[in-house]
Amino acid sequence: MAISEAWFHRLKAATRDLVKVCGGVVRSGEVAGYSKTEVGRWQSATDTDIIPIPAVLALEADSGRAFVTAVMAELNDRRLGEPGADGREAASLARTHAEISRAVGEASIQLAIAQEDGVITPTEAEKVDRVYADAERWLGDARQTLANARVRVVGGGR
Repeated sequence: MAISEAWFHRLKAATRDLVKVCGGVVRSGEVAGYSKTEVGRWQSATDTDIIPIPAVLALEADSGRAFVTAVMAELNDRRLGEPGADGREAASLARTHAEISRAVGEASIQLAIAQEDGVITPTEAEKVDRVYADAERWLGDARQTLANARVRVVGGGR
């Protein structure tokens, strides 16, 4: 099955998110065993190279985040389950909420800039998508923290 252009860009965005949380192209290359140039191609929206599965596994293990795997699951009409206690319970909900607010504000700014001339270019769309990805990541963290709080309060029952 060939992936659509939209899914291609979802994979590229997930790769950018993964590389970012792993410390950038240099560190990601060191962790995955690839050059920084190769890592740069994986996350570039204009390059056709896609991150190889061994690199996905190495970087997701390093970061504890399944960005690319989650997109691959979605591509196949699947959804990943959340892992057990992974330290997010200790995250500060107030800080997470502030990050969500910051990301939404930044998205509003980038979207307004992109729409100034009435046309959203591919480059502008990528900028806005990157900010939306930040917001999505923070929303996921907040929802997980809240879910964990509910489980602790109700004792794990439904």
